[in-house]
Amino acid sequence: MNTSTYPWRWPWIAVAAALISMNATAVSIPENATSKRYGDGWACNPGYYEQSGECAAILIPANAYADGSTFGSGWSCARGYREVREACLEITVPQNAYLNSSGDRWECERGFRANEASCEPIIVPVNGYLSDKSYGPGWKCNRGFRAVRGDCSAIEVPQNGYLSDELGSRQGWTCERGYREVDQSCVPIDVPDNGMMSDSRYGAGWECNRGYEEVQGGCLAITMPANAHLNYGGNGWECDKPFRKRQGQCLAP
Repeated sequence: MNTSTYPWRWPWIAVAAALISMNATAVSIPENATSKRYGDGWACNPGYYEQSGECAAILIPANAYADGSTFGSGWSCARGYREVREACLEITVPQNAYLNSSGDRWECERGFRANEASCEPIIVPVNGYLSDKSYGPGWKCNRGFRAVRGDCSAIEVPQNGYLSDELGSRQGWTCERGYREVDQSCVPIDVPDNGMMSDSRYGAGWECNRGYEEVQGGCLAITMPANAHLNYGGNGWECDKPFRKRQGQCLAP
């Protein structure tokens, strides 16, 4: 039949071809498979995996279940079991231990720590207590004591000092304000005239007032040239704009 004589037949021919193609695709889906929701093709149902264009059943070992994953073996061990050579072996939980939330390993109870396949008790020294840290010895010393070779020794605080957990107080104590550490003691800070106490742990423990600068352990007034002003820190000077500093002076550009 000459189709050019019947041009209205072309749309129907295209629809018929599409239906034939869809039927062919549907027929090509193997058993235990489903058409993909998006795009072309098919995917094996949970519990099956693709093998040579077919969907073969996943062999699930004892104490395991199909996890629906498209990667790996397609199965996972049940809680309380772990995978060993394509099998699920029961996890042996030692005394004073429990299965973790995932159920794939065990952890020691509070007051115990893992030692190979067992949980041994943590020995807390006198003047110490159990800590919540999963690392280290498992205990800490009470306030006023510090760890020394597995024991808690009393911290000897010098006169004019106090117990401190502040960063930098490695010995467990810090000097009171107005004092500084020298040879495990707290000695008074000698503040020069026109100076003030500093809160910094470093340096001499004092700094000069605004408008003064440190010179040989003292605070001397800053001498400024013409067309200058004190800098932001107040311990030096800088030139007014548009003047520029040259040989200790503020000169026009």
